[in-house]
Amino acid sequence: MNYYPIEYIEPVFRPPSEALSFILPLTNGCSWNKCTFCEMYTQEQKKFRARKDEEVFADIARVAQAVPHTKRVFLADGDAMILPTRRLRVVLEKLRESFPNLERVTSYCLPRNLAKKSVDELIELRELGLQMLYVGLESGDDFVLDMVNKGESYESSVSALKKIREAGIRSSVMVLNGLGGQRYSEQHAINSAKAVNEAQPDFVSTLVVSFPMGEERYRERFTDWEPLTQKQLFKELYQFIEHLELENTTFRSDHASNYLPLKGVLGQDKARFLEELDMAINQPENVRLREEWQRGL
Repeated sequence: MNYYPIEYIEPVFRPPSEALSFILPLTNGCSWNKCTFCEMYTQEQKKFRARKDEEVFADIARVAQAVPHTKRVFLADGDAMILPTRRLRVVLEKLRESFPNLERVTSYCLPRNLAKKSVDELIELRELGLQMLYVGLESGDDFVLDMVNKGESYESSVSALKKIREAGIRSSVMVLNGLGGQRYSEQHAINSAKAVNEAQPDFVSTLVVSFPMGEERYRERFTDWEPLTQKQLFKELYQFIEHLELENTTFRSDHASNYLPLKGVLGQDKARFLEELDMAINQPENVRLREEWQRGL
C-alpha cells in the first residue's frame, strides 16, 4: 500500500472502492452539512472551507515525488464539486501533468453542486480525467428527504444524475436502507427505485442507516421515525429491488452496515437477489448473515 505524505484534517472519508486512491482534499468538510442522518463532518475541525490552490498544488507536488506512479485520485472532502469549473479545471490539469500514469479521478457530489454547471462544463472535466461521481441519493421520496433535511428533492437528484450521464461521466448512487423508518418504508423503497430507474446510473449501492453517536439529532426533526428490524430491512430492500428496472447497473449491498451482502448486475441478477432476500426474510437460519459485531460504518 502506498503512503501519501498529506497532513489530513481527520476524520477523512472515502468510498470503499477508493481504498487505494490518493485522497486529495480540495475542500474541508461539507458545504451543506445539515443532513440529520450524517455525522461525517459535524466535528468542529471539519467546518467547511475551500482550500487554496497553493495548498492543493503543494500536496500534489509532494505525492508526485513520493508516489509518482499514482493511478487513481479521489477528490475530497464531502463535495469537492462545489468548486467552480475554473478551479476544478486547473486541479485536473495539474494532476495530469504530475502523474503520467493517472487513469481516473473521482469525487463525491451533491446534486446541488451541479445546478450551475452545464453539460459542456462536465464534458470538459471528463476529458481532463474526471471519470466518476459518487452521489448520495439517500431516498427518492420527497417527504423522507425533507424529514432528514437532505436539502434535495427527487427532481434535483434525478436532474443531476441525468446531467452526469449526458456528460459521459459514470455515476455511483447510494440509497439508505431504513431511512424512512417503519411508517414510510414502502414509499421510501418504491420512490427510491423510481428515481434510480429514471437516472440509470452505472453503480447503485445500499447502506443501512445507522447512528453511532445516537439518534437524538435525527429524531428532533423526524419525530415519528422508528428503526426497522432486521426482517423489515430485508423486506424494504426486497421492495426496492423488485421495483428496479435497470439495463446494466452494477449493484452492491456489501457495505459493512448490511446484514446480507449482495453483489451483481441489474437487471440480469434481479431474480437471484430477490430469491436471496426471500430466503433471508422467511428462512434466515439458512442464510449466512453478518452478526452484529461484524457490522459497522
